[in-house]
Amino acid sequence: MSEWSSYELSDFLMFSAATYWRLVERLNADAWPWQVIVMAAGLLLVWMVAARKPLAVPVTGAVLAVAWFSVGWQFHWQLFAPINWGARYLAWAFWVQAMLLLGVALRPGLRAEPSVRTRWAGVVVALVAVIAYPAVTALLGGSLARAEFAGLMPEPTALATAGLLVATRTTRRGLLLGIPLLSLVIGWTMLRLLHLQ
Repeated sequence: MSEWSSYELSDFLMFSAATYWRLVERLNADAWPWQVIVMAAGLLLVWMVAARKPLAVPVTGAVLAVAWFSVGWQFHWQLFAPINWGARYLAWAFWVQAMLLLGVALRPGLRAEPSVRTRWAGVVVALVAVIAYPAVTALLGGSLARAEFAGLMPEPTALATAGLLVATRTTRRGLLLGIPLLSLVIGWTMLRLLHLQ
């Protein structure tokens, strides 16, 4: 039994940090020039929500639904599943989130007006996800090829979604925030464990 005490959580990962970062580099190489497009789309959504444009809620719901479906398929199902058996379950969770967000796009009347402070807090979180997250991951990874973009990678997509949902304050926000928050916990825990290897 004493040998079990020598294990750490990072010992249970099925892949190394180098393998994970090569996967991110591959995604970025395959996706080019989509990084520019998803960043522009993210900034457009943040602007629409901050400016309280009439179509902000349905457009945000539709664009986020596409992003969640895409990340579920391209990242979790196609790239991550071969090195992590749990990625297929994450893909299904991302597709469920895409359907929930599509519901927001189709029924935008289901919302309440957030306070100014709540709206701006959500806008700041979304801006961090769209602009700062790729910059920080590129700096930490030592290469722009390792940048993680909202709309292409799970954690920045989840963070941007949480910010935009808080800023628009849909009435089913609790239901809509569950999967993004879970994705953030899983992703950031995994990244922390990879850092400890």
